[in-house]
Amino acid sequence: LPLPRGPPAAAMATMLVSQQRYAWLRDLGLQEENPGVYNGQWGGRGQVVTTYCPANNEPIASVRQASLEDYEETVKKAKEAWKVWADIPAPKRGEIVRQIGDALRQKIKVLGSLVSLEMGKIFVEGVGEVQEYVDVCDYAVGLSRMIGGPILPSERPGHALIEQWNPVGLVGIITAFNFPVAVYGWNSAIAMICGNACLWKGAPSTSLVSVAVTKIVAKVLEDNKLPGAICSLVCGGADIGTAMAKDERMDLLSFTGSTKVGKEVALMVQERFGRSLLELGGNNAIIVFEDADLNLVIPSALFAAVGTAGQRCTTARRLFLHESIHDEVVAKLAKAYAQVRIGDPWDSDTLYGPLHTKEAVKMFLNAVEQAKQQGGSVVYGGKVINRSGNYVEPTIVTGLPHNAPIVHTETFAPILYVLKFKEEEEVFAWNNEVKQGLSSSIFTKDLGRIFRWLGPKGSDCGIVNVNIPTSGAEIGGAFGGEKHTGGGRESGSDSWKLYMRRSTCTINYSKDLPLAQGIKFQ
Repeated sequence: LPLPRGPPAAAMATMLVSQQRYAWLRDLGLQEENPGVYNGQWGGRGQVVTTYCPANNEPIASVRQASLEDYEETVKKAKEAWKVWADIPAPKRGEIVRQIGDALRQKIKVLGSLVSLEMGKIFVEGVGEVQEYVDVCDYAVGLSRMIGGPILPSERPGHALIEQWNPVGLVGIITAFNFPVAVYGWNSAIAMICGNACLWKGAPSTSLVSVAVTKIVAKVLEDNKLPGAICSLVCGGADIGTAMAKDERMDLLSFTGSTKVGKEVALMVQERFGRSLLELGGNNAIIVFEDADLNLVIPSALFAAVGTAGQRCTTARRLFLHESIHDEVVAKLAKAYAQVRIGDPWDSDTLYGPLHTKEAVKMFLNAVEQAKQQGGSVVYGGKVINRSGNYVEPTIVTGLPHNAPIVHTETFAPILYVLKFKEEEEVFAWNNEVKQGLSSSIFTKDLGRIFRWLGPKGSDCGIVNVNIPTSGAEIGGAFGGEKHTGGGRESGSDSWKLYMRRSTCTINYSKDLPLAQGIKFQ
């Protein structure tokens, strides 16, 4: 049987986008069925996917995804658009990115509301995520006048030795459901000022966010008489992701997602000697020493473990407590958990919303069961909340050994494993014994311990914090992690270098030909 070309009329009427209280979705240019391909023109000939609101599992709207033919056409258009973009001076590219930041500012609340509706994070976090894209745009504008390489001293008279940085060309960006705006923002703003074209595949379950963001970016490009394909969009599933990984025209592939899929992507890209930037899983720990300020510890652990309903890659999943303060901290934390306001993510007083999918709820229950089987005690939460949507109780588990299999598993849900330790040396080793190496944090006032933590025998993570939580990184630093987290870096510091290629150039402006290392060849 041929696939129906879209949802029947009856289903249309029940979509949230058609209901009066969600009329604001129209301000983002969304309708019942939305084209999921942009390459200067909107289109899409693939299958239609409907996205659902995690707070009530009602359909919001649908997106027509890219077919492989759409993908092929879009890559060609993006490569053509790159020829125009690469000729524009970097500070002028920065001006376009500045305008994108301003366009996002205009829509920050309505776009934040869509993130809240489609992904399920609370409204302030949805707005915060758009703010992150705005901040990266501001950062990229300044960067557009600063990127470049040094002029190095040449050992040969009458010679100049310089480092030239050029764009890689086309950057493929595959993003995850949990940060459907910010991760694209980090990648695209920096990639653009470096002179690259971008091709974005967002998570299928947050396709409406991908479409809405691309509409904002596309308008800026079109208003400046630039090819829209500079920022192309292909909504799609694993078929499009695989095509991107295998495609030699993809000069850099930035992938954010699970370690399992990231490994598959990395192997496909390496097979063709391509370049990848990986932002994968985390199994992040907070370590609390006996001298820690508990007024900092409790809100930090709460935000890091419960924020975004435990669905950040930087979520704290392990809490190591010195044995002398273990019981006190657990009691205070359970009390804090009990005060977390659970509700619709778009209500301004809600602190904790739903998990993104029904599958996530099953994973949560499975992990709680395994934790119990492996000797853990659930001291708070552990159950599904009886209301519409994908809600589970934020959960605290105590009594497990540091190396229990479930503790070493990243479950994308709000489960915090609380573990006891005695000595600094053992707990630093336990921080590092998991496969991932994304974020880590200690709470202490001991200066020597702080610098040991930051040093070669301290945390092996890409993010190493002191007296602040594991999550909530700011954009000015390089974001990313080691080991099974993938080794990629995005956003600040010198992450821009990953989006460019370096040439070492020697220029002889003399009439002689001295050889390096003093070699005589006559």
